[in-house]
Amino acid sequence: MGRALSISVATMLSRVLGLTRDQLFAALVGANAYSDAYLAAFRIPNLLRDLFAEGALSAAFVPTFVHYRCHRGSEEAFRLGNLVVGIILVSAGALAFLGILCAGPLVAAIAPGFVDQRALTVLLTRIMMPFLLLVSLAAAAMGMLNAQSRFAAPALAPALFNVGSIAVGIALYRSGLEQKGAVIGWSLGTLFGGLLQLLAQLPSLRATGFRLRPRLHGALKEPGVRRIGELMGAAVIGLCATQVNNVVNTIFASHQRGAVSFLNYAFRLVQFPLGVFGVAIATVAGAGVAAKVAEGDMAAVRETMGSAMRLVAFLSVPSAVGLIVLGRSIVALIYEHGRFGEADTAATAQALLFYALGLYSSSAVKIFAPAFYALGMARVPVLGSCLGMAANLALNLFFYPSLGYRGVALGASLGATANFALLAIAWQRYCGGLGGASARGQLVRVLCASAMLALAAFATSRALASLLPWRGISRQLCLALVPLAAGATGYLAAARALGMAELKELGRILPRRAAA
Repeated sequence: MGRALSISVATMLSRVLGLTRDQLFAALVGANAYSDAYLAAFRIPNLLRDLFAEGALSAAFVPTFVHYRCHRGSEEAFRLGNLVVGIILVSAGALAFLGILCAGPLVAAIAPGFVDQRALTVLLTRIMMPFLLLVSLAAAAMGMLNAQSRFAAPALAPALFNVGSIAVGIALYRSGLEQKGAVIGWSLGTLFGGLLQLLAQLPSLRATGFRLRPRLHGALKEPGVRRIGELMGAAVIGLCATQVNNVVNTIFASHQRGAVSFLNYAFRLVQFPLGVFGVAIATVAGAGVAAKVAEGDMAAVRETMGSAMRLVAFLSVPSAVGLIVLGRSIVALIYEHGRFGEADTAATAQALLFYALGLYSSSAVKIFAPAFYALGMARVPVLGSCLGMAANLALNLFFYPSLGYRGVALGASLGATANFALLAIAWQRYCGGLGGASARGQLVRVLCASAMLALAAFATSRALASLLPWRGISRQLCLALVPLAAGATGYLAAARALGMAELKELGRILPRRAAA
């Protein structure tokens, strides 16, 4: 819990900087064909990153590295790390090169609705393909650090990516470039940010005793490499289903001008609590589960998972409710500046509402999936991802004709819910449930407390809207932050009245962290 809080603080910094980055991009470009072109172009290397680097590689590498450290020692674990780095340099470099060569067909496949902005999207794709190599190496460094319980640098590294992008963005904004030049410059800033994300982790990695000496000799004969390959093969299949969802969503959204941007801006807001809470808890829980599995202690595995799931519910459910109730005010405060107008705010807020419905499920999947991989049960998350993919595609086909891009967001949320349901059922069947207090009972209490949040936030928002007739940033601040504070107060008061243990544990940890 304490480590998760530390990672949450670091990740929150990264997410705040990420929102600042998005805010700057929205003001600089807006929500239109130019922003759609950049976002679709970035989705191609980013998709490969999620699939191979921060997805499959992380899921396969961390438990294998932990096993090597426990049973063979640090020297052998570091040798395995250098073999993995050598393989990344060759494989990710080749993928980036192929992406540059095949940018035209890739764009035609992922965004068939693009017409006027297709050539620009191809150019931006070629500029950003080397991003894949940079973040693949950063993911390897992150895995080695997390496997050694070094969480601070990996959690802070994404903040450096955002810092680099923001620095370039400020220069672009001050230069007064038109939108086409701005998105080209922004693409170069993306590469710069990826380089910083890698470099930020190297000092901490060196402090663990690791020395970067990439190698390929003997890689195919190394048992750890083969084990990573086996786990990655299953993980890629599972994650491929998730990435198919992203491709399907982009294909649908590309037929509405600005829809790719509306969905991206909304999803980034959902990613804030998902990253701060869901990913942070999953990172600590995943490392804890891997260590307990290596020790053969299944009771401790269940206890770790139970604690993680209760904490996810305590933090993610009220976050989702807050985004649903105050979505328009939050979007206006963050994005409605420069070239991002009031109509863009309304469209993004509608996408946010449907994305927020899947926040709890998405967070829970991030807890369960790595645990199954650590247990050597990779087929379970693979099946869950495939079910989520099938549900997302079917729901897009059903909802898109009537809801447009909003149906894309709804399909994503319901697909994540289907994935989570399968993983939860499988965990109960194969692993004997969750340890500690009842997660279901705690979820009911969280929902009751979240209802108080919704009531307090909605009532405060309605009252302020009638009392603040003026326009501008001060009104946006009041309409977003005051109801948010009222809702948070209502939730914490209800949680206290319901005797929720997570609130007490947070109360014990925070003073210690403040004093540290």
